[in-house]
Amino acid sequence: MSLTSAQYIDWMNRCAEALAAAQDELTALDTAIGDGDHGLNMQRGFAKVKEKLATEAGKDLGSLSKTVGMTLLSSVGGASGPLYGTFFIKAATALNGKNEADLPTLAQAIADGSSGLIARGQAAVGDKTMVDVWQPVSAALTQAATSGADLKAALQAAAETAQQQAEATIPLVAKKGRASYLGERSAGHKDPGAASSALLLRCLAESV
Repeated sequence: MSLTSAQYIDWMNRCAEALAAAQDELTALDTAIGDGDHGLNMQRGFAKVKEKLATEAGKDLGSLSKTVGMTLLSSVGGASGPLYGTFFIKAATALNGKNEADLPTLAQAIADGSSGLIARGQAAVGDKTMVDVWQPVSAALTQAATSGADLKAALQAAAETAQQQAEATIPLVAKKGRASYLGERSAGHKDPGAASSALLLRCLAESV
């Protein structure tokens, strides 16, 4: 089983719908410990992605991922634009020239994207950022690929891991980004980037 170009576009369309629905929730999370703009930025960015990909049918997965990354870089404000943009641009490398991606290929793409996030944001697991979601998910998918797991099952497990990891940011004290200015007061709130990351991974599982 593989992720096809058509499913990739469906994934992004689902993300656009889910982020529009979650806009107020993400805004509330970001208002508590950030600038309060994460909901609007994500909704706006993925609406642009959906619009852009409507003209990209038939392109390979690498081209689609690069388009997503460049669109997010140019249309999403705050820290999330450069971070998500970098993720999708770095993920494109493993997907270049491919119209289908099996689990090992997709795991590599997500590992590359995750490494890009870490390099761009200079964050580590435990810093209360989206890295707290992407790094464990990347490790889990790499492990699943090594053990020959089914793509659909692996992505469903990854979505569950993402949700758990997003919830696990609640007690953490932020060490990066705007939330870090709050120090100990950042504890008790879910990281908005981790929440939106979990949402993206749930949409990916639903698309396969």
